[in-house]
Amino acid sequence: MTAGQANPGTRAWRDPVATTPYGAVRGRYESGVAVFRGIPYAAPPFGPRRFRPPVPPEPWDGVRDAGAFGPTAPKPPYSEAFAQYLSDPVVAGDDCLNLNVWTPEPGPGARLPVVVWFHGGALTRGSSAVPVYDGRHFARDGVVFVSVNYRLGVEGYGVFPGVPANAGLRDQLAALRWVHDSVEAFGGDPSQVTLAGQSAGAISVGALIAAPQAQGLFRRAVLQSGPPEAFERDKVRRMVRRMASRLKIPATAEAFAAVDRDLLLRTQAEIGRLSSPVLGGPAFGIVIDGDVVPRHPLEALVDGHAARDTELLLGWTRDEYRLWLVPGGLLERVDRLGAVALAGAMARCRCGSEVPRGYRALRPGAGTAETVGQMVTDHLLRLPLQRLAEARPGSSYVYEFAWPSLRPGLGACHALELGFVFDTGDLPDSAKLAGDGAPQDLADAMHGAWVRFATTGDPGWEPWDATHPVRVFGEVDGISHTEYGLRDRELALWSADTRRAAEGIEDTGESEMLAPPAAPDTLPVRPLRGTELRAVVRRLRRAGGVGRD
Repeated sequence: MTAGQANPGTRAWRDPVATTPYGAVRGRYESGVAVFRGIPYAAPPFGPRRFRPPVPPEPWDGVRDAGAFGPTAPKPPYSEAFAQYLSDPVVAGDDCLNLNVWTPEPGPGARLPVVVWFHGGALTRGSSAVPVYDGRHFARDGVVFVSVNYRLGVEGYGVFPGVPANAGLRDQLAALRWVHDSVEAFGGDPSQVTLAGQSAGAISVGALIAAPQAQGLFRRAVLQSGPPEAFERDKVRRMVRRMASRLKIPATAEAFAAVDRDLLLRTQAEIGRLSSPVLGGPAFGIVIDGDVVPRHPLEALVDGHAARDTELLLGWTRDEYRLWLVPGGLLERVDRLGAVALAGAMARCRCGSEVPRGYRALRPGAGTAETVGQMVTDHLLRLPLQRLAEARPGSSYVYEFAWPSLRPGLGACHALELGFVFDTGDLPDSAKLAGDGAPQDLADAMHGAWVRFATTGDPGWEPWDATHPVRVFGEVDGISHTEYGLRDRELALWSADTRRAAEGIEDTGESEMLAPPAAPDTLPVRPLRGTELRAVVRRLRRAGGVGRD
């Protein structure tokens, strides 16, 4: 046994101690694994460091206690409609650039594989303290698991004159460098690092593996329900300017830094409440900055040299859109709008009438909301992820999570797979999405695949090739593995031009203002005018209390 360990069968455990470049930390033994929480990887990003790139933390003397989660980044709470499905604890304090480590064998020499986890939450919510993200089962199965807090919303992704963009992404890069320099002391192998994330976390992973500064700091990557993407700078600037207008201040970092933090969060929530993956709207996101993100991450990964030897695990849930539409009753409202909602989806996806017509032909019993939801999911997720897999045949593995939640209306929605990946389905926070009684054998299969991928680069099924193998988790009509399945038929509906638009053209935030192309039979005879379409989308958002994970 290494220093700090004791026989798990005795009570005479000594707390595990590990040494980082900035000082020693003392963790705890829990369920037979060592856990270190709240370790700072950068200095508190406030005062003169606010809105600036991260800097190393101040070294400390003695042994720092790492028994509790550190402060979470400033963030607004979820709306009441979403809070019934998603947990988002808050830990007060300024020292929010911290991370946590679960390890079966603290101390150098073990050389175990490492997973670094970046949480979701639309880059405005979430944290490493979400109970579903407990890493004990990864450690139980021989993986050192690291979860990271990073700046969110305007603090992390605001675009200001004279200030480097993407502060939150730079935080993640700093955490990744910390892992490279420190994880061996926790039993990890810095040459066997897998980056993993879901939703906004997956978007972050896509940007990191494409970033020049991150090359050599990872070996594998998992992108769950989030593609490599970047917003136009003007879209994020508009979000900042709207906040500035509401606050009656200049749109500068100095002016924003002078605003009371709670007021800033409330204003961000008010401006962002009309944002939704399905409906578009104002949002924060990663932007091309000429430095960490020198070009669009998807393009850098598809036709550039970034991460050429990286093994990829890519996937989505069957009904992503249901988490975006079910809370607040937006699903029913979209169904009632019918043809007008289809026109809005065509504008959002920049496609012609043949696309919704094809979706309806493939799903003759589907309502408008299902058609719209699947169209937008393919536009946002499946098209770019499939394009990435096509660029990396032989080293990309693709999955779909298809088990439907036991909670009414959610289906196999966005974020539902997380309790299965972490094998934390027994927690009340997982049951908020999955319901009570989620199948343990499905968690065993999915968690086991992630552990195998982090350990060997092979999750247990065929890599992507010309036959398009997709591992389906959760049997649907008795099918657990499919080739050329329903998703291929749906994606084939998109023309080459439409695919390029869906994958490569940035969303400027004004897609709801575009008049749609020629309409299918079920749409109005004349295309909707931009002002009409914008009014419909705004009405939908307000009615549904929309938000996104």
